[in-house]
Formats: sequence, C-alpha cells, structure tokens
Amino acid sequence: MSGRSDAAAPRAQTGPLLAAGAALLAIALLAADQGGARPALATLIGGVAGLALYHAGFGFTAAWRRIVRERRGAGLRAQMLLIFLACCLSFPLMDGWLAPWGLTMSGWILPLGAASAFGAFLFGAGMQLGGGCASGTLFTAGGGSVRMGVTLAAFVAGSVWATAHWDVWAALPRMGGGSLLRMTGGPAPALAAMAALTGGLWALSAWVERRAHGALEVPRRTGSWLHGPWSLAAGALALVLVCWATFAVLGRPWGVTSAFALWGAKVAAAGGVEVQAWTYWSGWRAGALQRSVFADATSVMNLGIVAGAMAAAALAGKWRPSARLSARDLATAVIGGLAMGYGARLAYGCNIGAYLGGLVSGSLHGIWWLVWGFAGSALGVYARGLLAMDPPLAPRPAV
Repeated sequence: MSGRSDAAAPRAQTGPLLAAGAALLAIALLAADQGGARPALATLIGGVAGLALYHAGFGFTAAWRRIVRERRGAGLRAQMLLIFLACCLSFPLMDGWLAPWGLTMSGWILPLGAASAFGAFLFGAGMQLGGGCASGTLFTAGGGSVRMGVTLAAFVAGSVWATAHWDVWAALPRMGGGSLLRMTGGPAPALAAMAALTGGLWALSAWVERRAHGALEVPRRTGSWLHGPWSLAAGALALVLVCWATFAVLGRPWGVTSAFALWGAKVAAAGGVEVQAWTYWSGWRAGALQRSVFADATSVMNLGIVAGAMAAAALAGKWRPSARLSARDLATAVIGGLAMGYGARLAYGCNIGAYLGGLVSGSLHGIWWLVWGFAGSALGVYARGLLAMDPPLAPRPAV
C-alpha cells in the first residue's frame, strides 16, 4: 500500500512525461528495426531501471560515501540485497538448470591484474568527484541534472580515450579469472559463498553504524509506487527484476559502459579519427563501429534508463533542469567523468558491469573490483572534503 494519500500526491508534469514516453517508444522502435526484438526489449528494461533508480534514489556512489563519511550503511546493505537475490537466478542459469525452457546465460569471468585494479580505483575516485556512478550518471541526467549531463559527456570521452591506450594497459601483468561455480562445485555451494560475502558485508556495515550512532537509521518508506519516493529495499527488488529480465532477454549480465566507449568512438570516427586502427576496436568489436548504435543492446538500454528516469522525475513533479553551475561543479564533473570513463575500460566495466555483473557471474573479478573501487571511492570522499563539496556533518551523539 502507498504511504501517501492521493490528495498529497505530487502533480505529474504532463509535457516531460509525454516526451519521456515518446522517446522510450521511439528508441524501442529504432532498436527493433536495427537490431531486432532483443535490443527493443532491452530498451524497455532500461526504462524500468531508470524509473526504479530515480524513485528509490538507488546510487552506489552516495551509499559508499555515506558509509565512509557518516558511518551510515543502509545503501550498502541495499546493494548486498540486490546482489544476493540476483545471484539466486543467475547461478542456476549459468549452470543450465533452466536450459530446457530456453533460458541460458553466459557470465563474465574476467582477469585480475594491475590494469583492472588501477581502473577500478580510478573509477571509484572519479564517481565521488563526478557525483554518480555509471547507472547514477544516467538516471540523474535523465532526471534533469545538467551537471550530470556534463559528467556523462566526460564519461564518454574518458571511455574512448582509454581505448586508444589499450595496448599499453593490456601488456601489464594479470592472471586468469576464477569462477565461484567451478571453485565450489556448483550453484548451491557458490550461492552459499555469495551469501557469506554479502551477509558479512551487511553485518559489518550494521556493526559500523551501530558503533557510531547506537542504532540503525530508520529506513525511508515507500511513499507512492507511481510518484515516489521508494524505499531502498523496494529499489533493490525492482533492480533484481531488471537483472533477471536482462539475463532472460540478452543471456548475459547487465552492463553499461561498453556503450559509452562505442558512442565516443563513433563521434571520434565522424571527426576523422581512425579509431578502427586501434587494437581495442579490432576483432569482434570492429562490427559495432559499422552498425547503428540502435542495434547495440547496451546502448539502447542506457538510453532507456535516461528516458525512464525522466518519466519518473516528471511523475514526481521534479523535472526542472537548471544550467546554473559553479566553476567547481563544472571542473569536478569533467574530471570525475573522465576518470570514470578511463577507469571503467581498464577494469572491464563499472559498478554495474564489473561489480554487480561480475558478482552475479560468480567471478572473482567482481570482488577484485569491489576492493579497489571502494578504496578509490574513499580517496574520492576525502577529496570532496578538501573541496568542500559536502555540508558539514552534525556532531554525533555520545554512544
């Protein structure tokens, strides 16, 4: 049930809502024409993700900043809920349990190395300066944030910039990735291992919060399913459904940032840069440069997230873009976006593709990304403090 009466519900903004719906439909139709049914369905899944991300305010960046700066862990615990529940379906899918019904999935088992460690660290620092992670940048930009639009543009530029140096980073030492499903002997023990990891981090964040404040913060309740806001738990459950739908439609985990590199490469190629000569864009990636961006499932899913978030902001009556940016806002958006874009390519993805996607694949590189990404995020939180980007903290009561 909604915790808000109809009389108290905000008035939806009809114009932006219709524009968001029209954009989502147009992207889906173009995706169907250029790539077929799967990209079209991915567009709609992205729309649901954008709605959920906006209404729940579900961000990885703010959650990590709060546990470091305020010793509040509700956002981190919501991430653990999302990861574990997503694994409950992805692990059996990767083991072929549902293959007789046509549902199969290939996980991402990727290497661990110096380049991916540095990339995750750089991404973590960049997302604090930029003010959002990969999914966070998309949904806040769609929600009307001009600053996050700047961050997104820099994110795209940083992504394609990293592909120009791919040979250098690929030559650094690395070791092959590991799969929890293979190491433990199947989905059931792998799921038990993931329960231990996510449950342990859940308990650790609760211990840190209780030690600092004496009790856990009272969670925000869902106000209205249509107009928002949603609780973090509701957002996590909605994103679990997004993960499961992505598995079913695309046969792989949810990803975001490979599309940013593609967008940047297409822009660079249109400007006369011979990106097709770069090693990164050889082999299986070469075809993506030739095809329409609407044939790329990750690209249209990202565009769907932007449209879905715009619709959510309009339903909440909050879609009011403002171009008033200070010099600090502009500089940190550009620096943070470039760092995230560059780092994501080196780390095989972002908080969605490498962290969430890696863990739901049962890949050790998801844990590797978490360690280095969180370390970089902590540095970014410190940098935000030096730049006075956050309001002063209220004194903590004696515990």
